[in-house]
This record gives sequence, C-alpha cells and structure tokens, in this order.
Amino acid sequence: MLSTLIKFLRSCWLPSSSDSNEQSTSNTAGKQDGLLWYKDMGQHLTGDYSMAVVQANNLLEDQAQIESGNLSLLESGPFGTFVGVYDGHGGPETSRYITDHLFLNLKRIASEQGSPTMSVDIIRRAYEATEEGFSSVVARQWPVRPQLAAVGSCCLTGLICNGTLYIANLGDSRAVLGRLVRATGEVLAIQLSAEHNASIESVRQELHSLHPDDSQIVVLKHNVWRVKGLIQISRSIGDVYLKKAEFNREPLYAKFRLRDPIIRPILSSDPTISVHELSPHDHFLIFASDGLWEHLTNQEAVDIVQHNSRNGIARRLVKTALQEAAKKREMRYSDLKKVDRGVRRHFHDDITVIVVFLDFNLVSRGSSLRGPTVSLRVASTNQQ
Repeated sequence: MLSTLIKFLRSCWLPSSSDSNEQSTSNTAGKQDGLLWYKDMGQHLTGDYSMAVVQANNLLEDQAQIESGNLSLLESGPFGTFVGVYDGHGGPETSRYITDHLFLNLKRIASEQGSPTMSVDIIRRAYEATEEGFSSVVARQWPVRPQLAAVGSCCLTGLICNGTLYIANLGDSRAVLGRLVRATGEVLAIQLSAEHNASIESVRQELHSLHPDDSQIVVLKHNVWRVKGLIQISRSIGDVYLKKAEFNREPLYAKFRLRDPIIRPILSSDPTISVHELSPHDHFLIFASDGLWEHLTNQEAVDIVQHNSRNGIARRLVKTALQEAAKKREMRYSDLKKVDRGVRRHFHDDITVIVVFLDFNLVSRGSSLRGPTVSLRVASTNQQ
C-alpha cells in the first residue's frame, strides 16, 4: 500500500519517464537541483542525448520531451526519434497540452496513413490536430476560465527517421545543427528552424502582406516589435484570442481585447517545416527555447557542445546562459542561483535545452533499428 502511494506521488510531482527496453537502463528519470532539472545522458535510437531545464517563472511555462522508438501505433513502424521543445507564454496550460497530445497525434496520423516513413504532411496534420484540440479545450472552459484564451506556446519539434531530419517550428525556439567542415576541422553552427518573431523584418513584412488593411498589425512598443502591440511571435499553438473573434470579448481581460473585430486570424498555427538528409558530417543538434538564445549565439552554443564532455552538456549550456544573465545584471552567478522562481523571471526566462548526438552508423541503418525505446518529459518539481 505504501509503495503504491509513493509511486502515485512521484507520478504527480516528478518528470514522467518510461523505458520499455530493459537493456536501456540509462534512460531513467532525471535529477533535480533547486530550480534546475537535468538528465545528463541517455540513449536514443541513433545516438546519445542530454536534457536540462531551469525554471524562472512562478509556474514553469517551458515543457519538453524526447520520444524514441516506434513513431506510429503499428508494430511495423516507422521507427525514429522525436524531440519537442514547447515555450509557453501567459501560463503553462498550452505547453502542457502540447506535451500530452502532439506526439500522440503524430503516431495516430502516421498509423492511419500506414506509411513506412515520416512525411511533412503527417507532421503538419499533427500540429493542426493539436491546435484544434487545444481550441476545443478553450471553448469548453470559456464560461469558467475565459483567460485560457490568452495562453499559448511556441512549438519546436525535430524528427529523425530513416536518415532524414524533419524540423517544424512555430514561434522563436531554435534548432541548431553542429556540422563538421572537413577542410578546417571546425564544427559550424547551422540554424535549421525558421523563427516567427516580430523583431525579424521578414516576419513583419509577412504580417503586413497578410493584413494589408491593418496599419497596426505590428506596433513598436517599449522598443519591442509586437503583433497588435500584444505578443512578439506571429505563429503559435493556442493564443485563440488572436485567432477567433468569439474569444476576443468579455469576460476576457480588457488588455487582451482588440478595438476592431477579428476578420481573419491574426496569428497562424501553420508550422514552417524543413527536411534535411543527414550526413556523416552532422554531429549533433541543439534544440532550445528562446531563453537560451537570449544569452548565447548559435556558434557559441555549438562550440560549448563540441569542446566539452557529452555527459551533462545540456546542463552546461544552461549554466553558461545563467552566467551570462548574471553578468548582464552585474551580479554573481552564485547570487542568481539564490533568487527564487517568479522573481527569477526579472533576470532570465525559463530555459530548456535538449542536445541530440548523431551516430551516423546508426542513422544510416534507418528502419532496421528497433531500440532503445525512450519516453521522457522534462518538468520542474518546483511548479505549482
């Protein structure tokens, strides 16, 4: 009875982890150190991985997961590795919903198509199903929780299957590849994800072209470009108050309500998807929320991964970002670590990092691989 109670409490408060391959003992749950959660090293289908998240908000708004093994509900596969980083805003509800549903939607749709591999269409439909699912939750909750309409999340995913890498993104999280340049021996940073932040001129131009009749579609507010003066990103899951007119009215807080009615969705949930054939020169991938990239450049992050031990590398990237955040505020890193969640948000955002190493001998074997099986979600035990 006591052991059952302990298991129940752990399931409520600890990051969830499952591993159906008994040989894959390295994929047990991670560890906690104050506001930092980390999994220093584990194995996925085509190499090693390292994960870490540090909480800054009063409620952890970042969520993330890695799933490796069968990517469909059919025994025949396809097999591969799925990585997701979900940077929530306005609350944790959307990022948590994505964690619970996006990968399952992907597996269901892949099963329905019966395809031996992945495709852009399957990924796009999984995003669409997740957006529709969360919108349904908002609609059901509207009478009692109308503010849920103003909660959203960036959504970055990577999928390795049959030697091909698919990157899909909504928002400003980022996927960066570390690729060896044979002539020089350097490992260069190559950004694989397109970003959707109004600070980028091409994003502002896209918004103007989609809303030619709205001179206020993008507004410079406190030296920050914001869509309708409210939000920095132009694509997301959730944020239905900027997508559907029926959720942009009372009893939603006045600060979220627009003066003019919504004629067409202001934000999009259609991800930018790119496809890359992996080569022996592709050594590793860094998936991280915007909290990391506020303090490190792509090349700085790649250099840290390249020149340090794999074991604990995600935690090292987070620590380096925190040291930079402390330096910007002219304080010591040791003092920053003492700042509690909520207050910590004044110094940095939630930061999530997943580093995925690529063993090309395994990558090239493609669909013949069957293990190890991994299912790991990252979440802080300090969330309420």
